[in-house]
Amino acid sequence: MRREGPSITFTVYFDGQFWVGTVERVEEGGLSAARVVFGAEPSEEEILKFILERWDTLRFSPEVEAERRREPGNPKRRQREAAKAAAKAAPSTKAQQAIAEMREQGKAAARKKSAAERRETASRKRALRSEKRKEKHRGH
Repeated sequence: MRREGPSITFTVYFDGQFWVGTVERVEEGGLSAARVVFGAEPSEEEILKFILERWDTLRFSPEVEAERRREPGNPKRRQREAAKAAAKAAPSTKAQQAIAEMREQGKAAARKKSAAERRETASRKRALRSEKRKEKHRGH
């Protein structure tokens, strides 16, 4: 009897420039992901140290719907599939999608913030010009 529950997959791969770690977390049918850039190739000790010390600092993306995977009953088949997944060593497209959505949300928030700052600056300048005009006409 298989127990349903949360699962976490941590994949480290070379993306052409840096070594990157992708964490995929599946809970109750929703997948969220986080991305970590290591720079140089991390050793197993560095990865373990990261997991133990900096795990709570990970910013996971909003959940996207995860497809339900059926577990094959044959242990040899499971072993073959695990070997195939380890050889592939790249994050799932769902994880990439979740990270991209998180990045887009960050961009939208930054755009909102900069627009508000521009409006604030324009309002301040307008008030200053108005104040200067009033000073020029006061008493003369």
